[in-house]
Amino acid sequence: MPIVAVVVIRSFIGFFLLLVLVKLIGKQQVTQLTFFDYIVGITIGSMASTLSVQVNENTWATMAGMAVWTFLAIALALMGLKSPYMRKVIEGIPEIVIQNGKINTDVLRKNKLSADDLLMMLRSKDVFNLEDVEFAVLEQNGKLSVMLKSQKQPLTPQDMNIPTQYMGLPANLIEDGCLNMEALKSVKLSKAWLEYQLRKKNITDIKDVFLAQLDTRGNLFIDMKDSKTTYTIPTKE
Repeated sequence: MPIVAVVVIRSFIGFFLLLVLVKLIGKQQVTQLTFFDYIVGITIGSMASTLSVQVNENTWATMAGMAVWTFLAIALALMGLKSPYMRKVIEGIPEIVIQNGKINTDVLRKNKLSADDLLMMLRSKDVFNLEDVEFAVLEQNGKLSVMLKSQKQPLTPQDMNIPTQYMGLPANLIEDGCLNMEALKSVKLSKAWLEYQLRKKNITDIKDVFLAQLDTRGNLFIDMKDSKTTYTIPTKE
């Protein structure tokens, strides 16, 4: 068999095997990516690339290696769920890097962070003045969680005793010109109702609509495919 054909076949195998293994590991590998998770992901991906182009390597042996690394990652994740101690060992613990407005330099040194690194992480949270910070916690995934001092926190409707309405998730009724019947059913509406609303703006073909989104207040937002026209239709009038 030509070498190109072998590479193509092995690439297909590696691609779909990697897809299956990533699904088995779960979203935690991405949403709460720790340094160890990062290394595990790179290693499994490296094995997949080896399976793809290193035609001298044994296919089954490489696949077995990928499976073992995946199994170990899943096993450690399950151990972390069952045991708080193991979770601390595997993932680490959050550390307070700013407490009562004072920087904990020991935590900075332990995590190999400089003052510039800390200030950069604060700026990524839209905090430019260190004096505004009450607490800052360095999470297991390396991200910084910040609590501002009470006098620096933004006002909320509750602070002003202003009543608010319920804000749920909007329903995407049309996506890229395709009608989403499941979304229509979830809000207990029909295709005829939607077409009636579209005719208010002289829209006769659903395929001309890039996105139609109905919010919980009954407003239908429409973004046309022409890249410049949008409408907001109040449907409860």
